[in-house]
Amino acid sequence: MKRLLIASVFSCLCVYAGKAEEERLKAAATVLQEIMAIEDKAIPQDLFSKARCAIIIPGAKKGGFIVGAKYGRGFAACRMPDNQGWTAPVGVRIEGGSFGLQIGGAEVDIVMLVMNQSGMERLLSSKFTIGADATGAAGPVGRSTSAQTDATMRAEILSWSRSRGIFGGLTLQGATMREDRSVDEALYGAGVDRREVLRGKRSVPPAAKELVSLLNKYSAYPNK
Repeated sequence: MKRLLIASVFSCLCVYAGKAEEERLKAAATVLQEIMAIEDKAIPQDLFSKARCAIIIPGAKKGGFIVGAKYGRGFAACRMPDNQGWTAPVGVRIEGGSFGLQIGGAEVDIVMLVMNQSGMERLLSSKFTIGADATGAAGPVGRSTSAQTDATMRAEILSWSRSRGIFGGLTLQGATMREDRSVDEALYGAGVDRREVLRGKRSVPPAAKELVSLLNKYSAYPNK
């Protein structure tokens, strides 16, 4: 009876984790779709098309979980090794750092693009800090933009935010990005290697197909 009770508890936890991740994946897909639908103020097409990886944090919080700090959970995916499509996503957590001029307490949707191989290598590690381990900059907005400043040209990671309907570039200096192992294991099973997922060696789980489909859609050049 005791073994049956323990098994039942673990079964309930697994089901709950699965539902939680499905909801967060759905939220990440919605954030990406809504941001890219903003007329004339979306993430520039040319930058998205050149990006090596993308990170989406729906509803990051200021204050909530850790007093005076920032915290959010989301997903990261990278281009397949042959550049044909995107990999399955892995879970990520963002902690601390500056969320720009957002008003205290508000939830902030965050989108980041990893622009080069060195930035991708940072993402493959278990933890890195923007501004210390990886260079970051606020991303420009506009369907097509020529805002190729020195900062955006050199940055490994470009970031944007949306809060209370306002969308724009975001500086995340000092923010630490960590792996979210419990999420990865909920999606792919115990012992999963997140580097294998981001290198395209795992199939896209059903709950993540909408998000990956949108990444494929928005990262391609028009008319190609």
